[in-house]
Amino acid sequence: MIVLFTDFGLQGPYTGQVIARLLQQAPGVPVIKLFSDLKPFDVQAAAYLLPSYSAGFPPGTVFLCVVDPGVGSDRPAIVLKADDYWYVGPNEGLFALVARRADRVECRLLPSASGASSSFHGRDVFAPVAAQLATGQAVDARPVPAGEVEQPGWPDDLFRVVYVDRYGNAITGIRAGQLGVTRVIHVKGHALHAQRTFSDVPSGTPFWYENSSGLIELAVNRGRADEQLGAVVGVTLTVT
Repeated sequence: MIVLFTDFGLQGPYTGQVIARLLQQAPGVPVIKLFSDLKPFDVQAAAYLLPSYSAGFPPGTVFLCVVDPGVGSDRPAIVLKADDYWYVGPNEGLFALVARRADRVECRLLPSASGASSSFHGRDVFAPVAAQLATGQAVDARPVPAGEVEQPGWPDDLFRVVYVDRYGNAITGIRAGQLGVTRVIHVKGHALHAQRTFSDVPSGTPFWYENSSGLIELAVNRGRADEQLGAVVGVTLTVT
């Protein structure tokens, strides 16, 4: 299958145009919209979501990943194989954490795009490559060191909010296994204690918990953490 991980949104034509291109060039291959509403241009936030949310897909899955503020520039275009998964997209840091946490990494540099739109490489460059990979075709790309995708200055876990879901829950870039349940997370003057799930606290009570993908998430039972706590994408957290 091909899995979309983008900031294109569900409103407007962009996600639909990418899916149409994939179905033309990889007929019969399922296309899954994993994320279509990542925060626009926030490559770092997306990078800390990608390894947790790509886990669990079948071996051989192709992830078409586009958060691309440098579209049309000379920023590199990458095909990455990390363990059993393929990742295709711009190399602006998006694959740094996937590569860092994988046991086996292969990296290939795509040639410069010719004849492609200067503003929509997701459709014109990356979708055709994803379709080739998903259908077992050879891809014109040359091997480069895996370090090409690394961001040495980025921490292993990111202590800020990286995504807010439709319920107002704030997903962080922190793996729950890196934090003990006795820790208190502070955000915008609020102190949150660990709980197992929503119903373990009264309605309106804020808390943090390990979400279904292994990341720490800030929530309010029957409320919105983004509104009640100010936990919007980009907000930093402290831990005691």
